[in-house]
Amino acid sequence: MLTPPCGDCEVGRSLAASELICLDFRETLGSFATGVTVLTTLTPDGEPIGVTISSFNSVSLQPPLILWSLACASPRLEAFRLARHYAVNVLTADQQWLSDCFAKREDDRFREVEFTAGLASVPLIKRCSAWFECSNEAQYPGGDHLIFVGRVERFARGEPAAPLLFHAGRYRRISD
Repeated sequence: MLTPPCGDCEVGRSLAASELICLDFRETLGSFATGVTVLTTLTPDGEPIGVTISSFNSVSLQPPLILWSLACASPRLEAFRLARHYAVNVLTADQQWLSDCFAKREDDRFREVEFTAGLASVPLIKRCSAWFECSNEAQYPGGDHLIFVGRVERFARGEPAAPLLFHAGRYRRISD
């Protein structure tokens, strides 16, 4: 969902803190290229659930911690908030279709997705460039998002492949 532009924001102008909720702020954040991941877990009923996330970062090597965030308005927030375990599936450039699939509001996102069961039976999407299987270590309010800190219990790398990137509001690929 796009944030409507502020009435008095101008591209390239330094913005005051009170004006930050606007399209210009969102577009400026888009200047930072990010990798694209799909976070997966199980609902309390044991159904696989997933969501596309580009807010993934490392936090600590000792102990091994990562963080990511999810919009408070997400219909999947409660499942991730309650989950004891989840997985971060790092997408390759050839997996844009997976990013699109898990960004939709549809419920049956796993219909055409190949996956295996990881720790606590959490889905691990096949052919990703990396996987981080995490326990749900901590959660912190972060404005209109909830910030999750995960303790990495197991990780793996897939075959070397170019990453799927998101920059300036669209997917990008690394060019040699």
